[in-house]
Amino acid sequence: MERKKLFGTNGIRGLVNEELTTEIVISLGSAIGTFFKGGRLIVGHDARTSGPMFSAAIIAGLTAAGCDVFFAGLAPTPSLQYAIKNHKMSGGVIITASHNPPEYNGIKVIWKDGIEISHNQEKEIEDIYFSKNQILVKWNKLGIKHKINGINREYIEAIKNHVNQKLIINKKFHVVVDAGNSVGGLTTPYLLQELGCTVTTINANIDGRFPGRLPEPTPATLREMASTVKAINADLGVAFDGDADRSMFVDEKGQIHWGDKTFSLIIKHFLIKNPGQKIVTPVSSSTLIKDTVKKYKGELIWTRVGSVTVSQTMKTEKANLGGEENGGVFYGPHQAVRDGAMTTALILEIMAITNKKLSSLIKEQPQYFIEKGKVICEENEKEKIMRIFIKELKTENITTIDGVKIWFEDKSAILVRPSGTEPKIRLYAEAKNKEKARHLIQKYSLKLKDALTKI
Repeated sequence: MERKKLFGTNGIRGLVNEELTTEIVISLGSAIGTFFKGGRLIVGHDARTSGPMFSAAIIAGLTAAGCDVFFAGLAPTPSLQYAIKNHKMSGGVIITASHNPPEYNGIKVIWKDGIEISHNQEKEIEDIYFSKNQILVKWNKLGIKHKINGINREYIEAIKNHVNQKLIINKKFHVVVDAGNSVGGLTTPYLLQELGCTVTTINANIDGRFPGRLPEPTPATLREMASTVKAINADLGVAFDGDADRSMFVDEKGQIHWGDKTFSLIIKHFLIKNPGQKIVTPVSSSTLIKDTVKKYKGELIWTRVGSVTVSQTMKTEKANLGGEENGGVFYGPHQAVRDGAMTTALILEIMAITNKKLSSLIKEQPQYFIEKGKVICEENEKEKIMRIFIKELKTENITTIDGVKIWFEDKSAILVRPSGTEPKIRLYAEAKNKEKARHLIQKYSLKLKDALTKI
């Protein structure tokens, strides 16, 4: 097999039965099992139709390499991550393609601390896989498959211990939960009920075809939730991606907010309690994050894009808070991973402490408008296009931590970077008004397309 990179920005992803087949997944399972040198691993999956099939395949590979597997079935990614740490497992494997459409699935490999393995550890697994150095144990040393129950309940209880339950309960919030037909519906509605909330759910039935909306929560896919919040006078709406590690919020007026704005609220209240602490965020985050960390006397650490990098940086820097513009918040006191339900509880706690609506809390922040774009680009062309694109930039105020981010004097900015999971180059623009942000997307999309013609 031709050597190429298996792991992208966030695990392994591929089209079901085309790029990712059961044969490949079994072989990956034995490579992962070899990497763990046996041990005890938790396996679980999101709602995708291919989840049970690939779970069976990964378990076959793991047990062939001598690992004992504890199968959790359907569960949010952060619930599985918490279980790995809580039950002192050697690690785990989660079958999910996160925000990708239903025809995709993927594999996330988790270390014993509940955090996704580092990029160096990913390379170790790739080396085992491509060199076919999997260790297949003898018949009497095969791993055993067990069933593990109750992990979602343990996860809910853990989240409750990190917020002021009594204060939230007394507010009697009404929350709309859009579970996206996936595993977020197995935990967050119950968590919120136990926090005294009235809960209205939409897209709560498990259906791996995702009939309600696509798994990525964006303003375009959350209109139903926004109108529901407004129609029933709810206090808040929250929507999850396919594996419920990311959350996007809608205020009581039906306004959908990108993750930067809610992450900024969490930073503010975290730093008020913990001044001087480190905040970790990718270069794709808004200048709003920079403004908030500076105002409340924190230390900002920029990283490359990807939850693996944020988690690993938090670990090495001993940071207790991280976040991404896509709705991922990493709350270290609970676990240094993206966690949609934990984020929801933190937002409710802030609303309870301040006695303010989400719209008011957002309005108090410096206002930036976010626009996103993409240019289709084959995997083998990404590096060449970015080289041409960066070479032709005239501005000096750039950073190349990941792709290239261009900063302008009027506080607008644009990040242009190759996707780690899909054949495209992504653009993230922000400005003090929507028109300028859109103009930046249009201008730099054309520059990228021009670079494409020069390959």
